[in-house]
Amino acid sequence: MPLLLVNKLRFASLALLAAMAFNANAQSSRPPFVIAPTVEGMFLCDEAVAQPQVRSIDEAYAYCRQRKLDGAPAISRLLDKLEPSGPQGSVQVGYTATLQLLGLYRATAKGWAIDPARVEEFLGVISKVQRPVVIYFSADHFDSMGPITGELRRDPRNLMQLRDGKPLELNYFGYRIMPYTLVTDAEIPVNKYRRDALTYVAQRIKKLPKAVQGRIVAYTLAGELHHMFPDFESGMGAYQDIQVTDYSPASVTGFRQWLRTRYRSIEQFNAQTGLSYASFDAVPAPSKNIRKEKLTSFGEHYDAFADGTLPIAGWLWDPNKAIQQLDLYVDGRHIGPVPRGLNRLDVYRAEASVTSPNTGFRFDLDFSGLRPGRHLAQVVATSSDSRYKLAEAEFVVVPRDQGRVASARTVEVPSLKNAKALPGVRSWLDMPKPLQDVYFNPLARDWNQYRESQVYAFLSDFHQWALKAGLPAEKLYSHQIVPNVNASWNPQLFAAGQTLNGSAPWKQGLNMYGGATDSAWLRDFMARSKITDYGVPEFNPQQWKSDGTHLAAMQSHYDAGARFISPYYFSVVPDRFKGGAEHGVNRMELRPDNPKDGSDRFYQAITDYAKK
Repeated sequence: MPLLLVNKLRFASLALLAAMAFNANAQSSRPPFVIAPTVEGMFLCDEAVAQPQVRSIDEAYAYCRQRKLDGAPAISRLLDKLEPSGPQGSVQVGYTATLQLLGLYRATAKGWAIDPARVEEFLGVISKVQRPVVIYFSADHFDSMGPITGELRRDPRNLMQLRDGKPLELNYFGYRIMPYTLVTDAEIPVNKYRRDALTYVAQRIKKLPKAVQGRIVAYTLAGELHHMFPDFESGMGAYQDIQVTDYSPASVTGFRQWLRTRYRSIEQFNAQTGLSYASFDAVPAPSKNIRKEKLTSFGEHYDAFADGTLPIAGWLWDPNKAIQQLDLYVDGRHIGPVPRGLNRLDVYRAEASVTSPNTGFRFDLDFSGLRPGRHLAQVVATSSDSRYKLAEAEFVVVPRDQGRVASARTVEVPSLKNAKALPGVRSWLDMPKPLQDVYFNPLARDWNQYRESQVYAFLSDFHQWALKAGLPAEKLYSHQIVPNVNASWNPQLFAAGQTLNGSAPWKQGLNMYGGATDSAWLRDFMARSKITDYGVPEFNPQQWKSDGTHLAAMQSHYDAGARFISPYYFSVVPDRFKGGAEHGVNRMELRPDNPKDGSDRFYQAITDYAKK
């Protein structure tokens, strides 16, 4: 063999060995990937379960508290089943412990005060269970079961309001939720109670033994912070006759100040928006639907499209991968590629032959610059060297004065084949409805951006409270929903987008259900948003049609560098305490005898993956 070739092979071998050593060191220096399931029943002791005369979960909790007992033994047994050898290796099983901050308060002669016994009860479990733990500080709309809630409910300052000045009356599968304000004023009672509880608990955590503190992998902050809307259980995809928050006096005042900061002067505001107001104090928070209500000024108009956005969205099932790309054309002009692979769990549930929930496609069209009149949107599929019409819909841009518009003939993309000719391809266009009329109100765009800034500001304040209380910055994660990963949802209802950026001062915690748990779209979103070191505070694929789905989802987050995922959910509560009603939440209880939503498969996948 020529000497030169020998030297090249030696160099290549050394390079390969160096690369392998580097990768091995990188893996060994990486902290363990923690599977930290949410566990129901943290404070349920074995002794209460063993008493047949204890017939309800409330009686059981009371029994345990009277005797200063808790659920640490039951939690340890559960986690030992998932990872029998204890927490070791590159993947470790821990748990997520939820603490409702407002639930810590009790009534005293001097007013509401934190109950030290409740805090000790929580920290007692943390201290006894020898496993990694994610502590979830719940302080959002789900922190609604404590005795203080009734008083908070009676003070309008504490709540987000609809345009009629009333707070929403909301439930989530029978669980009462409270639309707590996002206004950051520290003097608002609910804000003071949330901040003081977080500070108290943080101080108690800092007094725990170092070994216990070392087991705390992460703190997730506040819960899913976002704006609220009617029909919270199933209304997240509403586009017709929507209602949003927050129209409370403090929120509207904040909106006007936000406009002052953005536009500097009312003259500049009027010039940029084409509206006409004498002062910022006269500018309304948009709330009226021009189709049904009389407006004092066009700036009052608000609906799901008023900010200049029209979703072109539906689903596409292409099991043979015949389609390489989707593109949007409007009036025959190319607008851009249509994102696809978004979550449509509803389609997965409804169509037996669809074996992945990641079938959604969606393009949010900015129509604010289009001329008044009729327009044609077409979704065009490219397969090999041919183009196919997948979907189309006409829509109408209406001028502010609702005057007549020219009925010019819309232009189509020429020479398109019918996508039905592609083998195996099935699709449906959900939005827009035929001849959807849309009105652009620049003030509605400002209103939506301001609402997003409110969510960001409150989470930022909560993060600062945690830092001032002495919690370590490297363990502080958000606990946020990602509405845009669901192709049929209306992200305007949530207004959470500004919180989902890698430049935020906290680490990102992103909740994922259905197809979002293993989503090319979400991975691309995270890359574009520069999100790297992250966690998943709620995680459930909710799938049952294909083998390996759950393992692949967990592996995808291991590969992406996630610190933890929190499967939702496990329970140590016996069936006799649960009642017989089934709803969308308890379908997800992870146990080997629960086939609903693939819960048994996910259970087995966790035990398998924990061996890694």
